[in-house]
Amino acid sequence: MIKVLVVDDSSFMRKSLAHILETDPSITVVDTADNGEEAVIKAERLRPDVVLLDLSMPVMDGLAALAQIMASRPTPVLVLSGLAKKDATVAFRALEHGAVDYIAKPSGVISYDIERLRSEIILKVRNAAAADVGKLLRWMPALLPAPARTARDGGGSIVVLGASTGGVNALPLVLSGLPRDMKSALLVVQHMSLEFIPHLAERLKRACALPVAIARKDAVVVPGQVLVAPGGCHTVIARHEGTVKIRFTRKNAASHLSPSVDLAMESAAAVYGERTVGVLLTGMGADGARGMCAVKDAGGATIAQDESSCVVFGMPKAAIEAGCVDQVLPLPKIADAILSKAS
Repeated sequence: MIKVLVVDDSSFMRKSLAHILETDPSITVVDTADNGEEAVIKAERLRPDVVLLDLSMPVMDGLAALAQIMASRPTPVLVLSGLAKKDATVAFRALEHGAVDYIAKPSGVISYDIERLRSEIILKVRNAAAADVGKLLRWMPALLPAPARTARDGGGSIVVLGASTGGVNALPLVLSGLPRDMKSALLVVQHMSLEFIPHLAERLKRACALPVAIARKDAVVVPGQVLVAPGGCHTVIARHEGTVKIRFTRKNAASHLSPSVDLAMESAAAVYGERTVGVLLTGMGADGARGMCAVKDAGGATIAQDESSCVVFGMPKAAIEAGCVDQVLPLPKIADAILSKAS
């Protein structure tokens, strides 16, 4: 049974969310709170498995409450806020400071249509309950400095990095370990809504010695640049008249998750063949397993994050079980492995 603490300053939202959650027999709402201070006290006393947290509240706002919960009793926190639509920066800061995931309220602070997000709320609460917050916090504060060493000549290779839950903190750590003269192209595919991608790109820019940009339609894929797949569609690699470019598709992947790691890796393997490196980081589900198999079948190299450093050992585990992973490594060792393979 997953025990949830619901925190929102609206009585309507608290009652609606409690009703939605308890339609799932595996979830029980242990209590509610109407401000951040009360949330901190109840999280400590009730020890819920998940805190469903609004950001805009009186007495103590959601970000301050999140910080105190993580400091006093680290607990998986799922943000549900109307601010996510108006100011994505606030919600992204919550992810940077330890929230497992976020949901944007569909129509503002008091969303009378919240029922239409029933499936998403229940799914993300289940996912949050499976997250290891201790590991998330372990990798959150520090970024490794970019190494001074020289990269090997990539020879027209590409590295595709896929991530989901926990990726906001795992990706900067991996990319911070790559030198500025990296010769391979890099494509980052993080499960994330369209409005949050610019904030992810900015976070990666701060952490990484390489230039970082959001992938645009028909953008040329060049060595030594990190392209971040936008949300709302799937990003694929295609060769056109001798030039490798970015293409977008809304084609259904095996998973409903967007952008699709599978489609990105499959398309990269089709273009680059044995010069493809697939990297699968922390995340819920199995997206990326099929893509890693495609990379392996094309003669490329595959690297997966190990269970000891994953916030959620779902995506890497699925690829490992599919038998297509060359190396299973803890997060701090992945950058070196990429450098050894991208040549």
